[in-house]
Amino acid sequence: MKRTAVIFALTLALGIVVGILGHHILHAQQAAATRTGLLKTDLVGIEGKEAVMLTVEGGPGLMGGKHYHPGYEFAYVLEGSLVLEVEGKPPATFKAGDTFHIPPKVVHRGNNARTTAPYKVLVFGVFEKGQPDTTPVQ
Repeated sequence: MKRTAVIFALTLALGIVVGILGHHILHAQQAAATRTGLLKTDLVGIEGKEAVMLTVEGGPGLMGGKHYHPGYEFAYVLEGSLVLEVEGKPPATFKAGDTFHIPPKVVHRGNNARTTAPYKVLVFGVFEKGQPDTTPVQ
């Protein structure tokens, strides 16, 4: 009887430890995509608008956060493969050489389609001047 109680206690303790470790692994903070600004300039003749150009790089398996932009976003996939989730549409996969655009204030997120290689996207946006170029959404 004592032996059964000890085995039960050890099994319970091991289960708790594995559960705690699993929880931490599953909910670990994943690094965000790396954004590198290339250009930000006023658009002459189009009051209140500015052009923004940047690259966005996501590591293997990256799950991007939901967000939107204050204007039109145009993108060209330079490397890798990206799954784009746009609110109200089925996910779409884009690979190197593909392009896509997102209208103003449409909630979306980009996920790396690969778990072994990064992606890199060139982004050009025409945004409302003075607004943050990206607004996170819960």
